[in-house]
Amino acid sequence: MKSIAVYCGASFGAKPLYAEAARAMGRALVERNIGLVYGGGKVGLMGAIADEVLRLGGEATGVIPRALLEREVGHTGLTRQFVVQDMHERKAMMAELSDGFIAMPGGMGTLEELFEMLTWSQLGIHAKPVGVFNVGGFYDGLLGFIGHLQGEGFVRPQHAALILVDAQADALVARLQAAARQAGEDAQPQSRSPDSSSWVK
Repeated sequence: MKSIAVYCGASFGAKPLYAEAARAMGRALVERNIGLVYGGGKVGLMGAIADEVLRLGGEATGVIPRALLEREVGHTGLTRQFVVQDMHERKAMMAELSDGFIAMPGGMGTLEELFEMLTWSQLGIHAKPVGVFNVGGFYDGLLGFIGHLQGEGFVRPQHAALILVDAQADALVARLQAAARQAGEDAQPQSRSPDSSSWVK
């Protein structure tokens, strides 16, 4: 596993523990020699995790739509920053660059990215592990709702089980690594993400 996409908020949230968790995730990635792929911003939890990865000598790759870059919210000190045309290209490129996905605390965008990767996994578009960093029980309500969906017959048990959940950064990254190894042993998945030839570096 060479890189993990981390989805997280462009704000710090209401509690200091969210920023602390972002830095802990950055440390966990660097300690395991895994590169960060994220949305390319310099603000909120996005900036916190990227800054920690860079401070420790790791690699941080951003993927940001041109409109957001022009609003001066793009991080200028990354290992590499890809500029794309829109959010659709951003998500597709992040998926292509990453060997797994982690959702940290965040808002609507974070949830949308998480569920898109889960849906792609459910449909067999990729076999990459998907994790939820359940900082301070942040995702307890969402996980409970997914259990409700399963109970009501809209989500199959094997699809609910696609979500790897942990409250500790290093433990979650370790679980994604183990899942990726298992997937590699079981099959050789082929990503069907859109072609990236038009993306700008």
